[in-house]
Amino acid sequence: MKKAKLFKGNLFRSFLLLSCLFFSLQQLTAQELPVTGTITDGMGDPLPGASVVIKGTTSGTITDIDGNYSLEVPSDAVLVYSFIGMKTTEVNVDGQSVIDIQMKENIATLDELVVIGYGSVKRKDVTTSISSVSTKELEKKPITNVAQAIQGRAAGVSVMKPSGSPDAGMVVRVRGTTSLNGNNDPLYVVDGVPMTDIAYLNPNDIESMQILKDASSAAIYGSRAANGVVMISTKSGKEGVAKITFNGHVGVTDLTNTIDPLNVDQYRELIEDIGLNMNLPENLTDRTDWYDETYQTALTQNYQMSVTNGDEKMNYYLSGGYSKEDGVIEVSFFERYNFKANIENEIRSWLKVGANVSYSDYTGNGIISGAGSNRAGVVLSVINTPTYAPVWSEENPGQYYNNFYGANITHPVNNMSRSEDNQTNTQRLIATGNAMITFTDDLNFKSTVTLDRTYTHQVSFLDPLKTAWGRSQHGEAGDNRSLGTVMVFDNVLNYNKSLNRHDFDLMLGSSGTTSMWSQSYQTVSHFRDGSIKTLNAGNKVLQGNGTVAADWAIMSYFGRLGYNFDDKYLMTMNMRADGSSKLHPDHRWGYFPSVSGAWRVSSESFMDDVSWLDDFKIRGGWGQTGNQSGLGDYAYLQRYNINRQNWWGEDADPNALVTLRQSNLRNTDLTWETTTQTNVGLDLTVLRSRLTLNMDWYHKKTTDMLMTVSLPAGSAAASTIMRNEGEMTNTGFEFTLSSRNIRRGDFSWDTDFNISFNRNELTALELTKVYTYAKTSDHIDEQVVRNEPGRPLGGFYGYISDGVDPETGDMIYRDLTGDGVVNSSDRTYIGDPNPDFTYGMTNTVSYKGLSLNILLQGSYGNDIFNASRMETEGMFDAKNQSTAVLDRWRIPGQITDMPRAGYNIKNSSYFVEDGSYLRIKDVTLSYEFDGGVIERWGISRLQPYVSASNLLTITDYSGMDPEVNQWGNSGAVQGIDWGSYPQTRSFVFGVNVEF
Repeated sequence: MKKAKLFKGNLFRSFLLLSCLFFSLQQLTAQELPVTGTITDGMGDPLPGASVVIKGTTSGTITDIDGNYSLEVPSDAVLVYSFIGMKTTEVNVDGQSVIDIQMKENIATLDELVVIGYGSVKRKDVTTSISSVSTKELEKKPITNVAQAIQGRAAGVSVMKPSGSPDAGMVVRVRGTTSLNGNNDPLYVVDGVPMTDIAYLNPNDIESMQILKDASSAAIYGSRAANGVVMISTKSGKEGVAKITFNGHVGVTDLTNTIDPLNVDQYRELIEDIGLNMNLPENLTDRTDWYDETYQTALTQNYQMSVTNGDEKMNYYLSGGYSKEDGVIEVSFFERYNFKANIENEIRSWLKVGANVSYSDYTGNGIISGAGSNRAGVVLSVINTPTYAPVWSEENPGQYYNNFYGANITHPVNNMSRSEDNQTNTQRLIATGNAMITFTDDLNFKSTVTLDRTYTHQVSFLDPLKTAWGRSQHGEAGDNRSLGTVMVFDNVLNYNKSLNRHDFDLMLGSSGTTSMWSQSYQTVSHFRDGSIKTLNAGNKVLQGNGTVAADWAIMSYFGRLGYNFDDKYLMTMNMRADGSSKLHPDHRWGYFPSVSGAWRVSSESFMDDVSWLDDFKIRGGWGQTGNQSGLGDYAYLQRYNINRQNWWGEDADPNALVTLRQSNLRNTDLTWETTTQTNVGLDLTVLRSRLTLNMDWYHKKTTDMLMTVSLPAGSAAASTIMRNEGEMTNTGFEFTLSSRNIRRGDFSWDTDFNISFNRNELTALELTKVYTYAKTSDHIDEQVVRNEPGRPLGGFYGYISDGVDPETGDMIYRDLTGDGVVNSSDRTYIGDPNPDFTYGMTNTVSYKGLSLNILLQGSYGNDIFNASRMETEGMFDAKNQSTAVLDRWRIPGQITDMPRAGYNIKNSSYFVEDGSYLRIKDVTLSYEFDGGVIERWGISRLQPYVSASNLLTITDYSGMDPEVNQWGNSGAVQGIDWGSYPQTRSFVFGVNVEF
């Protein structure tokens, strides 16, 4: 009995042992199953370097030169096959030992639709120069202005933020500056609605952005397209499961750079060297760090939520949000509330209707900049204010300190208070309704009506007690309100027909635009105190208060014919006619034609054997566009200034009427400013879409430039006349290279690079041959910018500095005339603010859910006139200076680059610096969770991220930031730093969640 039990026990243990051994062998066999195969493309050619990875792991291999691979895998594994330009393929092994794969090309990039004027076209069929800007990273960027999303990402498009103020706009130039006095901003077309201001737009609502750069693409917008067109499409609903999306981020913003001021002892020594008669007390000490009093670590925040859904009949997209960015200078901020609704419904199989409504309410407040510290310039006064001064006056409570021992100085907190109660609030409503009738599969008609209404309310208040200027004015308050209403009515007929190898695309349309604008402006002074800031608390109403109103209209007719033969030969012709109320009836209509063509060389039979070439297209185009932005609403008419007469007082006439004074000279010959542009380019895609290259050369010539011409004093009844005055050219090259560097399993690395070269020249001026601008210092009282034919715009004009005289400490200025005397005749061009080239590069590295995106952006060869140094290193009065003046000349024979205190300062090359820079513009690290717990929570997407902006700037510029222009959006003046609001560095943490 015991033997039987023993036998049974041993048998059981033996069975378990054999079972474990069997399953172990099975598992071992599964782990060591060899799989071999060959990977080929659609033509049967081998694909060397293709990736084969076991799904869910990092184990894998790549194919050899003949497309062969060998790999040991579990028998139940799933293999992932990938190659650049090919669709990723997954295969279940299921015990197979030989798996051959023929991969299919991924041509989605070439087949994606590109939005153009009044229509769209496949990317591979584009015959013009169009840049597309990726919008997939916008939700992870701390940006408030959509134009920031273009910076560094599109060849031929220069984008800069000339001021770091949160409410500051962007300067966008498409292929250079085309007008001296007029507006050089591109036309923005948002969901088909043309406009010039997109500050209302929430970046998270954008689906796609394209930039029409050459005239053959932009001419369809005629008179408003001379500066290029930025096409923006916002998100719409899609058929599928309803989605709720939340995007939010919170971050901090800080100053990127500082300039150190002198301490009290160093300041006292400087005052003695200048020779100023100031009795500074001996007991003065360093009391105040003006950077701490002026700058702050600011908070930025953004919260957006959207809901979208759709079916075969209707779709909708609803979004709303709030964003706020505090400035690093304490009183500045930008705040915006936004709402959007896109709805489309198929009423009948032949009728679709849609509505698109956007509403935005945004408020901003900046500071006074571009002025000396004694004229309320905040940035310069941080350095110019001696550190011995306190913020508040001890002798006069409630008043800022202003006892600078005879010096004309106001400290930065005093200067900030000049604008701390100023705000500009804008409420903008854009409502569009459309209906599209489909007559046949080839023919449809779309009618669209848009209301674009903008209400702007500006308030200001100057406290009557705190500041010296406020006390001199007894306080002052302003209230300006304006209402603008633009109506756009578009009707577009589209006909598409394919006959064998012939494809035709015909579009005809009309567009009518009317604008009405009104404004009221009120100013009141003499307030008792600052407790009530509204107009009713002031006692003196200024005589200049009043209202104004204006209107204008444009009527347009346009058409486009596109032809495609056998996907090889493509042609597009556009024609637009615009009639503007701003011009005399005899010259009201402008006609803007364009033509472009392309030859797809890669589709020719002689290219069949070139297996590495995916697409090769040569493009060429010519066209004309117009500009009327430099014109007032009644530009060609004789206008008058209204002067009010006193009706009160002892000798006044109680029934006095206003008097009129001629304000301009009438010019009934005004006509369109016209830009004619020629473009030649090529598009090349190779190695299964691994590399994509776009190259363009262009030549732009602007004629009949609209300019306000100054007349000699006393030569006419008015001092100015509006004329078609001159000519200007822009010539350039653009290169864009996109590379899919690595595609291996779950790992990918993509690079996008662009570089742009533009040469600008003012070629002709008729009546007035030279224009000067930009007085950069009250002390020097000279303008530093000179524009004349034969030169690029914005050239700096002054004296050539040859260093410091070791014997006298004065600056040596070159005697160009050789007459032994240095005077105004010795001035010449000393700098050029136009860069040799601008560039940008984006790298995106991804591994599974982890993604790193880095944007580098920069400019090379541009000069900056650092007028701020005149105030911080000029040493001509009692304002404090930067520590750079510690190296000033003091004794005969001293060799130094810094002249003596009180030297002979002039506008000279001494203040011209190299403005080239390379900036790490954005770095974003994100992780997208997939499946698992989040799906059980009902979350389809969870993506936290961290992002840094303006992380590092490499430059030789000595100022606070090289991305600067105190004259903002001016075409005539560029690259001048005069106490400009500095750029900032930001770090944000955010999350994107989708339910």
